[in-house]
Amino acid sequence: MSRRVPAVLVLQDGRTFHGEAYGHVGQTVGEAVFSTGMTGYQETLTDPSYHRQVVVMTAPHVGNTGYNDEDQESARIWVAGYVVRDPARVPSNWRSRRSLAEELDAQGVVGISGVDTRALTRHLRERGAMKVGIFSGPAADQPAADLLAAVTGAPDMVGTDLASLVSTDESYVVPAVGERRFSVTAVDLGIKSMTPHRLAERGIEVTVVPSTVTLEQVLTSGPDGGAPDGVFFSNGPGDPAAATHEIEVLQGVLERRIPFFGICYGNQLLGRALGYGTYKLKYGHRGINQPVMDLATRKVEVTAHNHGFAVEGTAGEVRDTPYGRAEVSHVGLNDGVVEGLRCLDAPAFSVQYHPEAAAGPHDASYLFDRFVDLMDGTPAAQLVDDQGETDTTEKDA
Repeated sequence: MSRRVPAVLVLQDGRTFHGEAYGHVGQTVGEAVFSTGMTGYQETLTDPSYHRQVVVMTAPHVGNTGYNDEDQESARIWVAGYVVRDPARVPSNWRSRRSLAEELDAQGVVGISGVDTRALTRHLRERGAMKVGIFSGPAADQPAADLLAAVTGAPDMVGTDLASLVSTDESYVVPAVGERRFSVTAVDLGIKSMTPHRLAERGIEVTVVPSTVTLEQVLTSGPDGGAPDGVFFSNGPGDPAAATHEIEVLQGVLERRIPFFGICYGNQLLGRALGYGTYKLKYGHRGINQPVMDLATRKVEVTAHNHGFAVEGTAGEVRDTPYGRAEVSHVGLNDGVVEGLRCLDAPAFSVQYHPEAAAGPHDASYLFDRFVDLMDGTPAAQLVDDQGETDTTEKDA
């Protein structure tokens, strides 16, 4: 049995939890957030939206399926740190290649186990997301005042633009599955690998471009050197108010009436492009079990979330924008947070969650079909019919 290494978790407000090192031994700081997903920890770890965040798993037993080479959502683990209560002693899954602890160690991710994650989660729900540090090995032997100083000195999430740190450096193409029907330029703000795959399944050739892309480059990114049939903005980390460049590009897309679909961070950027404000949530939504209502159909979807910021607004609200009328189209049922926007006079819509859902539910996969209909000429205001049913074929991709 390997030697157990003491570790300590220190929150910004001074509360401390003791445990054992899990993964790499050392120290790390970031924003403490909790994820309520019961499965899919590998997809969570490799989601670029978690950059600079220390993820607390509310599921008590983590690592039982080990780590494989197929379920990556990007080329690396992005979390700043990892907190679990009861790590699996031995992984058991036919696809497992190594243990989760071994992969965390190999990628230099500092974690802690043996922590009362229920108490920690309740603390974050009551006090809100805050800075945190994990210290193990010699780093844990530092004076308590020094540990707290390291935590409080960590960068703030508010006002931070992180998309360029997680985005691709060079453009690449994901070819359409079968006959190519449309071309879409996907701006990588921290995109998960499953997203362009879901688009490709619908006959869409996807050109993934860096977050630094200019409007002129977007307008010439189609297969023939012209404008693409649609533009997509992905999920990603950071404060949407700081993403001024991406917002300006999106406003140019809206002015030219190019069909647009955004998810997660892309939803927040559409909101700001339309003139909505954004704000930081107290503790955010993270997990694969979040209920959302599509206000047009009144259907409730179980959805996958990862966001600490949200768009200001109320359920069903319609307002005038520089690009025509826009409405709040989806709302979270736990707390009433805006979970989707839809332009009524321009071909654009967005949701705050992950319709590609890897891992997670597939309730929202119909949104990719709505995007196809938008590019096929269906006006945004008619994507849902008068009876409150979608006019697209909902399919589980």
